[in-house]
Amino acid sequence: MTTGVPSRRDVEEAAARIGSGVRRTPVLALDPADTGTEGRVVLKLELTQHSGSFKARGALNSVLSLASGATGVCAASGGNHAGAVSWAAGRAGLSADVFVPSTATPAKISRIAEYGGRAHLVEGFVKDALQACLDFADTRDLPLLHPYDTVETVCGAGTTGLEIAEQVPDATLVAVACGGGGLYAGLSAALGDDVSVQPVEPQQCPSLAAALAAGHPVDTSVGGLAADSLGAPRIGEIAFATAVRNGVEAVLVDEEAIIAARRLLWSKARVLAEPGACVALAAVLCGQVDVPREQTVVVVVSGGNNETLPV
Repeated sequence: MTTGVPSRRDVEEAAARIGSGVRRTPVLALDPADTGTEGRVVLKLELTQHSGSFKARGALNSVLSLASGATGVCAASGGNHAGAVSWAAGRAGLSADVFVPSTATPAKISRIAEYGGRAHLVEGFVKDALQACLDFADTRDLPLLHPYDTVETVCGAGTTGLEIAEQVPDATLVAVACGGGGLYAGLSAALGDDVSVQPVEPQQCPSLAAALAAGHPVDTSVGGLAADSLGAPRIGEIAFATAVRNGVEAVLVDEEAIIAARRLLWSKARVLAEPGACVALAAVLCGQVDVPREQTVVVVVSGGNNETLPV
């Protein structure tokens, strides 16, 4: 694989590697009367993926790309990547030590145990969990599976885009939530120049927006409803390079818009998504991502590791 911004060929190689190890997740068209859009909005339901989020794709590709002889792995995240790594490692017969903030949702922590991973709860945020994981890996010579900024993770996530191209061939744009940017970068690699990919961030987790303003990735403060899944301390180098190359700007949505999108998913489609997975739809409903007449926009619903109904 390449070491810089990956290509469609890299994503296709990842798809061949993981094969049927991941689910081909379904798509669902929303009624235009519910979205208030002139064009068609189609959901890509990655919350139905193994481990409850798209993260299973990158985790499995990373595990299957390890050098022979590995007996265990470690990882850090807000929860979804940690659960996915536990799942992927279990499939490969490896141990998994995963580090998550102590404030991670119970649903995400329970996923780790369900798949046989060892959860290490760390006071603070994702950046603190990542530092604890780095320290742990150094003392035990374990490979660390980064949640969003390696080619293996990005290309695994990008297999979502290959499915979208087949399932929704008339798509003109894909809207996706952006935390560290692994899924955004993977979708861009998979879809190339054929379909535009629009990253969307919560106002309280603006890692891509801050990097674009500064001209390079910078540390950001995070908070709000979606911080457990989109609270990366800074945008990934791969995602930043992808955004610069594509000339995109990050769209930012507020808390109220995220809540409204989550309610709509549940009330109109009975899709129970976690807040971070509703960010892209929020931008569509607010008109920040346009859905013109006779065009189709795909919205990735990236995860569903939560146990509470929208209120």
